[in-house]
Amino acid sequence: MPFFLMRCLHHPGRDADRDRLRPAHRDWVASGGEGLASVLIGSALLDETGASAGNFGILEAASAAEARRFAEGDPFARGGVVRAVEITPLPDSFQQDRIGRRMSPPVT
Repeated sequence: MPFFLMRCLHHPGRDADRDRLRPAHRDWVASGGEGLASVLIGSALLDETGASAGNFGILEAASAAEARRFAEGDPFARGGVVRAVEITPLPDSFQQDRIGRRMSPPVT
């Protein structure tokens, strides 16, 4: 199954919304978007001043469309925090075994 780099860029000044939605976001990630994707690793992104600017993840999904569905279904996106989603395919040579414990179960 292919792997993708997901970048979700956030609207500035949405810290309160992000904080409010964070528990639901973490549940979404842990479930793989209810099975849409498997999140190998991810984290927040910061801008040059150290302010929150978005989040990223390395996903395993059946297709780029499924990876995008995962990103767009995230509570951060549904709650208006996300301003743009980028999904970039990774090469077949991507070495997923170099990443430790996954954040959500493998896609079946």
